[in-house]
Amino acid sequence: KPAQVAKPAPATKPAPKVAKVEKGAEGGGIRRVPMTRIRQRIAQHLVGAQQNAAMLTTFNEVDMSGVMALRAEYKEQFTEIHGVSLGFMSFFSRAVAMALQEFEVINAWIEGEEIVYHDYVNLGIAVGTERGLVVPVLQRVEQMSMAEIESEIKRVARGARDNRLSMDDLTGGTFTITNGGIFGSLLSTPILNAPQSGILGMHAIQQRPVAVDGKVEIRPMMYVALSYDHRLVDGQQSVSFLVRVKQLVEDPVRLLLQV
Repeated sequence: KPAQVAKPAPATKPAPKVAKVEKGAEGGGIRRVPMTRIRQRIAQHLVGAQQNAAMLTTFNEVDMSGVMALRAEYKEQFTEIHGVSLGFMSFFSRAVAMALQEFEVINAWIEGEEIVYHDYVNLGIAVGTERGLVVPVLQRVEQMSMAEIESEIKRVARGARDNRLSMDDLTGGTFTITNGGIFGSLLSTPILNAPQSGILGMHAIQQRPVAVDGKVEIRPMMYVALSYDHRLVDGQQSVSFLVRVKQLVEDPVRLLLQV
């Protein structure tokens, strides 16, 4: 009989990574779970942002009365005409785009020994997903109408949650907005999205007493925060930029007319 040749054993697949269970204090359990690749990248990116910039944060508050009144009056017509709802993010996106054209240094970043200025605004919008934080980018926001901004926000947010964003959707940002208010955050210090020099943090709207023309009134107020790279952006510039955003959002008609 001819000699039989043994067949090679089938290649074994590497065992999936599993959580390690250990004993903790007084018999309590401890689990060690491997980080996902996206969580590793997020961690590296955020640590790098802290280490490679002189990050500071300045704060202000915005009276949302005008925006809320405008939305209440026109949101149904806006949706009927444009097919998208009118949210708060589009007002802040428009205000940021206008303010960045006045304060160009906040739309710039440091590259080696040079400052890179941008004559356009590509706005990153932080979106929380089950896989972690994703920052899709709205291209050329300074050229967009409110309806176009809302439509793009809806598209990229849906794409982020469905993991269907292209590389063009995730690159090229020059400034970022994050909204912790949707989770109930009242105040925070957002971390820069490197290599950018600025990030705006929106927060929850809260009814608070404020002084208006010498009288105390209850107004819907939102704290806003601007984190910036102090290597490039001076304190006066950061404060003035945030005040400009505040002024624009508090006067939404002026914001829509871009004056």
